[in-house]
Amino acid sequence: MKPKTPAESAVTLSDLMGPQDANGLGNVHGGVIMKRVDEAGALAAMRHAGSPVVTVQIDSMTFRKPILIGYLVMIYAELTYVGRTSMEVRVEVKAEHPYTGEVTETNTAYLVYVALDEEGRPRDVPRLQPENEAQALRMEQAKIRQKFRKEQLEHELEVGRLSETEKSDRNGA
Repeated sequence: MKPKTPAESAVTLSDLMGPQDANGLGNVHGGVIMKRVDEAGALAAMRHAGSPVVTVQIDSMTFRKPILIGYLVMIYAELTYVGRTSMEVRVEVKAEHPYTGEVTETNTAYLVYVALDEEGRPRDVPRLQPENEAQALRMEQAKIRQKFRKEQLEHELEVGRLSETEKSDRNGA
């Protein structure tokens, strides 16, 4: 399989936030943003894998700034790590004020996906080839996060919170 660069699978989604996306105070619901983050991340992973994917983990998502009704939300997703069947995607969320053009970074999240074959089983994916120093650094940082994830899975297995099947379904490395 020929390696792919992060740019080959990167995705940008944009969406104008309306009243249906927000609470009574005009703040966009966190769940609305989380759904769009997962969609952008999954699209980037699908582009890289050339197949369907499933979300296996969202490391964390901190909401640093509120997003209001009427703001344009821009979500950028780019792969930062590839294992044998799994892929880590870094997703950035920015909100743009429609009148002033002021852009604020509101969220960053790391999500992990596993590529699936026609029978719904994990399948191998192309390696990730960085194009610059920043991407190479993100790949090194991602390896540390992936090592930590594996250690967490091992711990959950040890304490009986995961079966071997659940572990192999989630690990996909």
